[in-house]
Parts: sequence; C-alpha cells; structure tokens
Amino acid sequence: MVESSAGLGQAKANLTEFITEKVLFGNRPTPELVAILLVYFVQGILGLARLAVSFFLKDDLALSPAQVSALLGVAAIPWMIKPLFGFMSDGLPIFGYRRRPYLILSGVLGAIAWVAMSTVVHSAWAATLAIALSSLAIAVSDVIVDSLVVERARLESSKTSGSLQSICWGASALGGLITAYLSGFLLERFSVQTVFAITATFPLIVSLVAGLIDESPVMQPADWSAIRSQVKDLWAAISQKSIWLPTAFLFLWQATPTAESAFFFFTTNDLGFTPEFLGRVRLVTSLASLLGIWLFQRFFRTVPFRTFFGWTIVISTLLGMTMLLLVTHANRAIGIDDHWFSLGDSLILTVMGQIAYMPVLILAARLCPPGVEATLFALLMSITNLAALVSYELGAGLMHWLGVTEDNFSNLWLLVIITNLSTLLPLPFLGWLPGKEDETLEIHTPTPRATQPVVEIGEGVGVAE
Repeated sequence: MVESSAGLGQAKANLTEFITEKVLFGNRPTPELVAILLVYFVQGILGLARLAVSFFLKDDLALSPAQVSALLGVAAIPWMIKPLFGFMSDGLPIFGYRRRPYLILSGVLGAIAWVAMSTVVHSAWAATLAIALSSLAIAVSDVIVDSLVVERARLESSKTSGSLQSICWGASALGGLITAYLSGFLLERFSVQTVFAITATFPLIVSLVAGLIDESPVMQPADWSAIRSQVKDLWAAISQKSIWLPTAFLFLWQATPTAESAFFFFTTNDLGFTPEFLGRVRLVTSLASLLGIWLFQRFFRTVPFRTFFGWTIVISTLLGMTMLLLVTHANRAIGIDDHWFSLGDSLILTVMGQIAYMPVLILAARLCPPGVEATLFALLMSITNLAALVSYELGAGLMHWLGVTEDNFSNLWLLVIITNLSTLLPLPFLGWLPGKEDETLEIHTPTPRATQPVVEIGEGVGVAE
C-alpha cells in the first residue's frame, strides 16, 4: 500500500512537471494561472459568434463592405480606453476588492450583449452598441488578467522570455480552435440569433473563475494622490524617446488599411463559400495560430527586433499578394480549386501573422519600466488597438473610393495591391526599434513610492481578427 501510494505520488509529480515544462513553458499551474488562461480561453471561444456576426451584418442588416468595416472599427473603441478601466479598477474598489468584482461584472456584461444580439438588435446602430458592449466586457476582464501577465513577464529570465505571453495566446487560440468549425456548422443548421444565444453563456465563465484570483480586500479608501503620482510617473516614461519611438513604429505597422471586410463579401457572394466551409477555414486558421505560437517560441524569440520586423514586413507583403490569384480567379487557370486555395492561403498567412504579432507583445512588455509597467503596457496596447481602428476606417474609405460593394468586385484586385503595398510603409522607420545592443531596454524612471499601488491593466484582442 505504501509503495502504491509512493508510486501514485511520483506519477502525479511527473505529470505536474510535464505540464509545467512542456505545456506551460516553465510556468507553475497555480489556481490564479488557471483563471488567467481561462479568461484568454473565453476570448478565443467567443469566436463561435464571429461568422454569425459577419453574416448578420451582411444579410440581415444588408450592410455594404465599407459599412461593415466602419462599424467594426467603431465597435473596437473600448480597447482604446483600457487604461481608464485600469484606473477605475485600481481606484474604485467594489465591496473592498479591486479585481474579482470587475471580472464578475465583465462576464455579466458580455452575456447581456450577446442576449441583446439574439433578441432586440435589428439595426446597424443597435448592432454597433451591442458589439461594443461585448468588446467592453472582454476589455475589462483583459485589463485585470493582463496586468498579472505583465508583472510575471518582467520576472522571466532570458531563457523563458515570452513564455507566459505564448501560453496565454495559446489558450486563446485553443478556445478559437474548439469553436472554429462549430461557428460555421451551427450557422448551417440554426439562425444567427440562436448562435448569439449560445455564445451568451461563455462570458459567464469569466465571472465564475473570478474567485481564483489571489486578492486580499482593500481596507483603506482609494488613494487618489497615489494615482495622480502614478500618472506623473507614466508621463515621465512616455516622454522618453526610447519608448515613444518604438510605439510610433508599432502604430504605423498596425494602422495600414485592411481589405478584410471586402474579402469576406467576395468569398461569400462571389465564390459562394458556405458558413460550414468558412467554419473549416476558421478551424485551419486556429490550428495555424497554435503552430505560429510554437514556431515563434521554438525558433524566433531570440531574433533582434529590427531584423525580425524587417523580414516580417517584407514576407507578409509578398504572401498577402497571393490573394490576387483568388480575386482574379487565376488559381482556376492553374488547376487549384477556390476552396483548396483559400484553405492553404489562410493557413500560411495566419502562421505568418501569429509569428509576427508575438514580438509586439514582448516588445510592449519590455518597454514598460518598473512602477508603471501595467499602466504603460495597457496604454501601448491601446495605441495598437487605435491603429486597428484606423486600419478598418482607412480600409472602408478605400472600398468606397474604389467602388467595392457587396456585388461589385471589379476593383478588388486593386484594393488588395494597395493594402498589401501599404504594409511596406513602416520599413524606413525600423531604426525606431531597439537595436540588438539595447534590447534589454534599461529605462530610467522615477521610483514609485512604497505605498503607491500598481494599476493592473493590459492589452487584448480586438473585435475582429
């Protein structure tokens, strides 16, 4: 019996060690880490409604590609004001707690948003508000858990650099993987309203795991003087050239126009792709995201920023041009079916896109000096989310200018060329990124007071991928 118990204990220890080293990249599976990963997982699993939203805007509300792009850009605004949520969480405790109640509230708001989408949303403005409310709910929960990620990422050694961000994004990709095919499968069999109703159950997971966050009640009232001091320290950090130049580069890189909405209309209205097939495409892209995270963690995380971003920009532009084969139907001339070409193209572009985005998170975390790391990280990621809004709105403007509509794709090839060539615009500014000699980013900032609270906020995923 003793030997059996000892063997069982050893097996449990071996399993824990395997999970720690191979699955969690060296991070111990604490209850709080489980809660963090579940929040990211929910972000991914909410992709169940992504196709339903696209078809709802296109078919039920009869919006044009330019209108859809503009709507999604506006609905992403909550991601641009995340530092505000962080200050609220830090300065306005609810029932004595600064983190858990906000997680509970975010889950409830998310559920309300999707219930509204399934019942009372029948106009573009109502859809914008409901999608924005869902975005707000995810952003608030992301504010809480990303702060924990940032604080722990700063303690990582060079050997494990980026590991925590990798497993968090892996959890999100896993959630997307589970619901990827179902997103199209369900649309083939149920209405979009039914899919929205099913989706409404998932945000409540965030509310349920709030109790796993390790937090003690706050006994003293909000210290607004400390928050004002932190804003001062934040400004001192932002004003440094070593911070705002890389941030400006990230903004330029993310703000180039996108043709995403037009391409969705093209694949459904011109190529006749069904929701079930688009679900397969999402399944492939979810697998590709996991592959991209693994490839980055395995091969690219030690590559200098300037080298990495330079090659990423060039290769992404070249790969993006492959869409021209599909929009001009040239793939048919070389004997490749539209469906197979779309699957292969999505696989390659998603792997490349995920590999390219991981350094954004790592660079943003490294830019954050002690004392204001969480607040500055949230601000940096809010700036990149603002860039995403600019990208959608510029794309909407180009679609309108080129006359690309729900049934006119004659100039889609030109839109693809313009949007892909625009991604080369940041190349002359690679020098704004940290060089190999200073990638440790030792930044001098005022040391915060010992009693000053750390505002725990972070970044997150936007409304549309």
